[in-house]
Amino acid sequence: MNFIAKKRRNPLHWIACFEAAKGIVIVLAGFGLLSLLHRDVQAIVHDLIDALNISPTHHLVDVFLKLVDHLDDRKLWQFAGIAFIYASVRLIEAYGLWHDRKWAEWFAALSGAIYLPIEVYELSVHFSMVKLLVFMFNVLIVAYLSYNLWFKSIISRHQCK
Repeated sequence: MNFIAKKRRNPLHWIACFEAAKGIVIVLAGFGLLSLLHRDVQAIVHDLIDALNISPTHHLVDVFLKLVDHLDDRKLWQFAGIAFIYASVRLIEAYGLWHDRKWAEWFAALSGAIYLPIEVYELSVHFSMVKLLVFMFNVLIVAYLSYNLWFKSIISRHQCK
């Protein structure tokens, strides 16, 4: 019982669950894209905008509608393929973190750190509390993983002496 309780407290498991959740959401998005094959995507998007009561004059809606206008079955397959590859990376990372693999910690720290400058830019251009929370969450994860890797390297150096 103590082993199970100890496993639940491992922060790497929480990060692994977060990465697995991202992977699963992206897999579902990929299948969602595939469900649009051979259908009138433009009509579906217009119906969705109407159902959600979103103003069609909003800038982001206009950008999205222009993107959808150029969407065909070939591009849907491409986007779904990219989604499945990205999801695979996230799920493999989650597996590695769950099993305390050093490569997964390095990968998670580096892949999380890559997003930080983009998030800082986004915060400076269009500040929102959601963006701030996402940024702080990513900083926390990257800081923990970096500290954990640093701490483990110190321990392994002392054990070698």
